[in-house]
Amino acid sequence: MSQENSEAAAAAMVEGELAVSNLAVLQGRLRSCFARREPFAQAGKYVAELMSDVPRKNGWSLAEHAGDAAPDRMQRLLNHAVWDHDATQRVVRGFVVEQLRDQPLVVAALDESGQEKSGEATAGAQRQYMGCAGRIANGVNTVYCAYATPGGHALVGARIYVPHDQLDDPERRAVLGIDGGLEFRTKPQLAHDILADMVTDGSMPPWAAGDEVYGRASELREFLEDNEIGYVMRVGCAFHAEVAPGIKLRADELVARHTVPESWQICSVTGFKGERRYGWAWISTTSPRHFLLVRKHLQTGELAYHYCYIPPTRPIQMMTLVRVACLRWPVEEDFEFGKDHFGLDHSQVRLYTALLRHIVLTMAALAVCAVTAAQAKTRTPAPILPTTPDEQPPEDLGLIALTVAEIKRLFMLATRRLLPETHHLHWVWWRRRHQTRARWYHHRTRLRRQLDTP
Repeated sequence: MSQENSEAAAAAMVEGELAVSNLAVLQGRLRSCFARREPFAQAGKYVAELMSDVPRKNGWSLAEHAGDAAPDRMQRLLNHAVWDHDATQRVVRGFVVEQLRDQPLVVAALDESGQEKSGEATAGAQRQYMGCAGRIANGVNTVYCAYATPGGHALVGARIYVPHDQLDDPERRAVLGIDGGLEFRTKPQLAHDILADMVTDGSMPPWAAGDEVYGRASELREFLEDNEIGYVMRVGCAFHAEVAPGIKLRADELVARHTVPESWQICSVTGFKGERRYGWAWISTTSPRHFLLVRKHLQTGELAYHYCYIPPTRPIQMMTLVRVACLRWPVEEDFEFGKDHFGLDHSQVRLYTALLRHIVLTMAALAVCAVTAAQAKTRTPAPILPTTPDEQPPEDLGLIALTVAEIKRLFMLATRRLLPETHHLHWVWWRRRHQTRARWYHHRTRLRRQLDTP
């Protein structure tokens, strides 16, 4: 290894140690969320194992990798242990906000993501559109909020969507572990609840963004306006905006009537793979603070519509709205990282509280790596990018800033340990014993069903 590579490796390991330090800081703040020392220690192990290289992050695999003799403690942590997962979520949010709030632009980005499930024995599971599958499938959807900035982002809020029929049946509620006080909430209402919590604890950014599910929710938009929070919300082409007293037109009709070639501005926003260039135009409404922002794909001409609000205390600038609109996408990256690297959709639990607890602990693991990556980015030189189509690359392009995935790998290097062979052999025996018992009971159930069949 050359001296240059050795120096880069040493610098990278410093960031790995910083991730270890950040995890310790977050765990220290979480102590007040736990009534007893044992669940708190187990939660620390759970989060650390979510940041490990275990490919499938369920109770069994996490317990084996953590050195436990059986999955009982991991399962008890999610299902029965006494601790406040809502307070834990607030602590994780406060940790992220503390590190990222000094960025030039901060946006609360709303979206939902899901986990496919088989059967109907899991809280929230039903046949519905699953963005993770891109189709109608059986699964659980959760509404999330990401704290998104140009320098970094992480998930800071989550609410599970539970359908009417599960809440209306007291017996089923009890089986699914759904608290008696939980009421039905639509996805926009769940987003409202998350943002209301952020307003209450002072962590709400000055801007919010979301897709059409949230853009067409007038109550959510009114809540944001009442709290002087600006927003850029995607809406459909059939969304109506008032352009004159008593006259409302569809978004696509507004574009056809009120835009000319000179209306479009080519704006470039930096993404991971370089500059993203689109045509943008904005159209005034009867309200001096509401606008329709339209994005046009430069190759296909496809249009995307956004309904926007700018609070009275802020200047009216189209480029600000463009940047807010583009900061809606980091939540998708959080879903990708959360699922691929931290097991956001790996849980095999069924009860409502257990499912939410797994999500919250996954958010904690993601927050540690996201914050560390944001801190490392401030110490990385700006990337060298071409300025002309025929420009040749320099001899040394340098290194991109460390990503969340790379921070997680460095954390694993800094904390790796080998468990004795006897531990893993014990788990081989334990799994075989458990699977044998499960097969015996399954077979007995089938025999009983055959007797009950006329």
